[in-house]
Amino acid sequence: MSVTYRSSLFLLLLILPVSPLYGTTSVMETTVVTATRTEQSLADSAASLSLISEQELEQISAIHISEALARVPGVWISRGNGQEHLTAIRSPVLTGAGSCGAFTVAEDGVPVRATGFCNVNQLFDINTEQAQRIEVLRGPGTVSHGSDALHGVINVISQPSAADQQQLNLEAGSNDYYRLKFSQSDNDGQHGYRINLNGAHDGGYKDDSGFDQQKMTARHDYTADNLAINTLLSVSNLNQETAGYVEGEEAYKESDRRRENPNPEAYRDSQSVRLQSRIEKSLNNGGSFIITPYARYTDMEFLMHFLPGTPLEDNGQKSAGVQSSYQRQTSNGLSLRQGFDAEFTDAYLKQSQEGGFSSFPAGKQYDYEVEAMMLAAFINADYSLTSNTVASLGGRYEFLEYDYDNQMIAGNTAEDGSVCINSRSGAEGCRYTRPEDSKDDFDNISANASINHQFSEQLNSYIRFAHGFRAPQATEMYRLQNGQMEADLDSEEINSIEWGLRGSHDTVQYSLTSFYMKKTNVIFQSSDRLNIDDGQTEHMGVEYDLSWQLGQQWDIRASGTFARHEYTSDVSLFGSDDAINLDGNDVDTAPRRMSTVQLGWQPTDTTRAELEWVSMGKYYTDIDNLHSYEGHDLYHLRLRQQLNSNISVGIRVNNLTDEDYAERADFSSFSGDRYFIGEPRSYYADIAIQF
Repeated sequence: MSVTYRSSLFLLLLILPVSPLYGTTSVMETTVVTATRTEQSLADSAASLSLISEQELEQISAIHISEALARVPGVWISRGNGQEHLTAIRSPVLTGAGSCGAFTVAEDGVPVRATGFCNVNQLFDINTEQAQRIEVLRGPGTVSHGSDALHGVINVISQPSAADQQQLNLEAGSNDYYRLKFSQSDNDGQHGYRINLNGAHDGGYKDDSGFDQQKMTARHDYTADNLAINTLLSVSNLNQETAGYVEGEEAYKESDRRRENPNPEAYRDSQSVRLQSRIEKSLNNGGSFIITPYARYTDMEFLMHFLPGTPLEDNGQKSAGVQSSYQRQTSNGLSLRQGFDAEFTDAYLKQSQEGGFSSFPAGKQYDYEVEAMMLAAFINADYSLTSNTVASLGGRYEFLEYDYDNQMIAGNTAEDGSVCINSRSGAEGCRYTRPEDSKDDFDNISANASINHQFSEQLNSYIRFAHGFRAPQATEMYRLQNGQMEADLDSEEINSIEWGLRGSHDTVQYSLTSFYMKKTNVIFQSSDRLNIDDGQTEHMGVEYDLSWQLGQQWDIRASGTFARHEYTSDVSLFGSDDAINLDGNDVDTAPRRMSTVQLGWQPTDTTRAELEWVSMGKYYTDIDNLHSYEGHDLYHLRLRQQLNSNISVGIRVNNLTDEDYAERADFSSFSGDRYFIGEPRSYYADIAIQF
């Protein structure tokens, strides 16, 4: 597709005439908080926001978060083994040391990891199993979000307190899967509390795999005349036996290899604790002030089965910070929102392996600590051009500083200072390089501008321009390879324009969004795991979400995306003057089409059945576009029956047609085609009891 054609297509979508539709049902009062930190109607938000409700989460009863987020357009949570995953939001599935820095993952608005210290699996730290809802912002974050919100935001909203509630869920399924969930809540006027607990055991479909996971959220709510305080404690623990990639072209189609685990020794142990308190004060001038102090702790140890030599990584971080926001309404239709954020982090990382070979030395390979400071300020103005049209303009300045302290011998050597010899080429030098101690800082500015027009109570449209950024992650700066002694990296930047339409008409609810994004200073890795920088990519597409109540008993929902993610520049490998011709290639692991359809049947008030179709298009698995995965279609069936006012039961069948598929396909120059093979047909049943 030529650049001219792509641009023409986007402009056509942007200037399409919009005719107001009038109906009797309004869906525009849905409340969201992700874009601005304060509650607002979805109709008032000039951003691409999707919600997964508490009822949907209960119906899905996800074993893995990918099952829930599959119904959000433009989003793909690519499942690894167990609870591991990679993320895509209006993007390819991004890999590499800093790939997770493109997405903010938050709980009640507070990111679960410190700025610059993301983890690709950080969604498993959150109790999504017992959340009130999940909000997803697609595209660059607003001025309320800083670095690590380049492509989007996933914000999990915890359940508030309620009067006299107790519930117990018991669940069992294929591969010795068991889960217990318990929730208790009460309030007495100004004070309320809720405790959510869940624990899961998975025997693992693959040989020598499976996991045990426990999560807890404890929330206290306090309300007074002009004051609200919501305090949340989140704790999680994961002990996982990990199955690695299965290698070989189309290995996922071979039934005798479905349970194969090339890395029976691999494991992951992870713990996290987070405490945060949101304090909101309503002011006499009609404004409000919000301050949210928070503290975090994480510790993780895992065997990197995907690297030669399967090294062991041990990492952790302690961080504390504060978010603040002050909002007030001035005269002449102007509303101002401004705030200040600060965060301080103390993190460490160690890597080692028992046996050495070739350029991969035995013993410690990295051992460093990083202290970080992040300071940010933002301001946003909303101005009512007319009674139905609001224009917004905002900006954010963010400063991030790393203080890196290497605990080993600096350089491209083994732990004892000896030189590695590559057994293939005879060249000197170890795979891993440790730079000298240093201080590095990054200054970044993001900006947002939008116009939101309300045609009627049932229809609104918006256009949004955004400039976002992500600073290099600490691992990109200090976990170097191939003799590189200093990482001269700039922040990745993205420019985005999108047009959106949201509305309802009688029994139909819908949204349509077209977007175009250009990203520069891209930091990524080739199939050979060599660092490549100074890249440029373009991302454009159309997203849709449609819900239709077909009758008293039937309903249907369809959502999906048609998108193209491509390289728009040639790049050079580190240490080489030879450019790789990538301009015009699809970015690897970037399907051009993803969609889901849910057909619901509710014959009575106490019975609901849902058939879901999840469709994944073809995608390339290497940057040269020489290898690909053909895509797949999966069907899932879910049934729920309310037996009486206190007891309900559910049955789920995943992969109803027993499709041979890959959760994720990849290509590596070391091993060729490799896959995380998807599980065959599996069955789950649960019972929920309210006391």
